[in-house]
Amino acid sequence: MQNREHPTLESTGRQPGIRETRAVGSLHIRRYAPGDKHAVRRLHDDALNEVGAHLGSGPWDEDLDEIEDVYLNCGGEFLVGILNGEVVAMGALRRLSPETAEVKRMRVQPGFQGRGYGQTLLDSLHRRAAELGYSTLHLDTTVQQRLAQRFYLENGYREVGRGSIGPFECIFYERGAVA
Repeated sequence: MQNREHPTLESTGRQPGIRETRAVGSLHIRRYAPGDKHAVRRLHDDALNEVGAHLGSGPWDEDLDEIEDVYLNCGGEFLVGILNGEVVAMGALRRLSPETAEVKRMRVQPGFQGRGYGQTLLDSLHRRAAELGYSTLHLDTTVQQRLAQRFYLENGYREVGRGSIGPFECIFYERGAVA
């Protein structure tokens, strides 16, 4: 079984499970690199502004300043979708326990939604979660994000609760079959 705390690099220098770039049309999914930092932050801001769920910068999004420490070095993953050299999609896995991870920071640039990029990214995260040994995934979305709610239900998630995160009413989901 792979060590989730400190995953090893393959001889190619790539992380296990991210052996090749995956593509839909000309979208390529790959692991986050430090040079993606500003593009990731911009995508995060644009996507949340589009749905009225952006609070501005604050402690609630400090993980985006420490992606390597929060996700990559702690048994998780952070993937980006690249189109014509630009980051237009992103998503992450954050370790909660040896068996459970949380899907975080799922974003597709508003002008590129509806093209299957979010599905491609989520499928890649599901495969990676299975490779890392996770058996359960959690995530949340706001009640106003109806398309996201339908998307997660169609992908095998079930609602397990509701509550508030800051000023937003949220729905909490779980998926037991990772792969």
